[in-house]
Amino acid sequence: MQDIPLRKIDHVRFFVGNARQSAFFYRNAFGFDVVAYSGLETKVRHEAGYVLRQGDITFVLTSPLSHEHPESQRLLTHGDGVMDIALDVQDVRGCFAEAVKRGAKPMREPEALEDEFGVFETASIKAYGDTTHTFINRDRYRGVFAPGYKHIDPERYQTSTSRPVGLAAIDHMVANVEEGKMNEWVEFYRKILGFSQLVSFDDKDISTEYSALMSKVVQNGTGRVKFPINEPAKAKRRSQIDEYLQYYGGPGVQHIALITGDIVKTVRAMRANDVSFLRVPRTYYDTLQERVGAIKEDIDELADLGILVDKDDEGYMLQIFTKPVADRPTLFFEVIQRRGSKSFGKGNFKALFEAIEREQEIRGTL
Repeated sequence: MQDIPLRKIDHVRFFVGNARQSAFFYRNAFGFDVVAYSGLETKVRHEAGYVLRQGDITFVLTSPLSHEHPESQRLLTHGDGVMDIALDVQDVRGCFAEAVKRGAKPMREPEALEDEFGVFETASIKAYGDTTHTFINRDRYRGVFAPGYKHIDPERYQTSTSRPVGLAAIDHMVANVEEGKMNEWVEFYRKILGFSQLVSFDDKDISTEYSALMSKVVQNGTGRVKFPINEPAKAKRRSQIDEYLQYYGGPGVQHIALITGDIVKTVRAMRANDVSFLRVPRTYYDTLQERVGAIKEDIDELADLGILVDKDDEGYMLQIFTKPVADRPTLFFEVIQRRGSKSFGKGNFKALFEAIEREQEIRGTL
């Protein structure tokens, strides 16, 4: 199946209970700049939105302004989470028409929104759970983000204290779906968007004494858009995927992996900003050099920060995972640095999932 030509992930839209306070968190903890606002002052009556940027990453935080908002029930069902993964394309109408022809459920018909800054084109299709994909083209648009958004007013939001931590781009975004549904969504991305399967992990690869899961990674033709898809596997106890599905109220985005060029510097900055990360036992580092060979980073420094390392035939990669960023044990983030490796950290799965299980045990959900 020929792939629908996606250029990149344009932005990730979160639906949250309080967009202003969430923007404060992502600015002060993750180092994003708050660049634009949409709401009552910009003649948008039903919701407020904040646009945050760091490197090539754009997050949009949206909150309803009343119970009459068409998505207000989402907060009760899911809590704060990702509602839309927007994809940059050259031809919105063409991509949307082709996706619908291949079986995608349309959520928002193509439209061209105009203001004094130009034309902004958009259309949406349904993905897993309540998640959507929006096709975006802003080639003829010169505004700060989209019609309805204005540059942030310093009187509304003080932005001068933001300190970027070195996050550069989105590496991949991971979906959790119900048991038995992983292959269905792999087929969705293959059939609808023309993705191919990059790698597959079964419960022999991703398991501990208590829980297991299966995962497949799909990507578009250029490799710029990668979506691992997880489902729970049969095990003694409830896996992290089961926990997520319960507290999120169904399938959704589990985590977003953000690339950095210097993970040690980035993680130090984020820790100084009070970001909480998962930790593995110190013994993980005792055999690290035997497992991955020579690396440029200091192993004691990696151990101090809790950064994991894995290798493949093309090099190695470093990664670390935050704890969930809200009260529900749902959405979290990965910070990743690649030194040639294109892998997803298979060698770290057991240590990582045992760390997650320790957190589940504290929560009483294992």
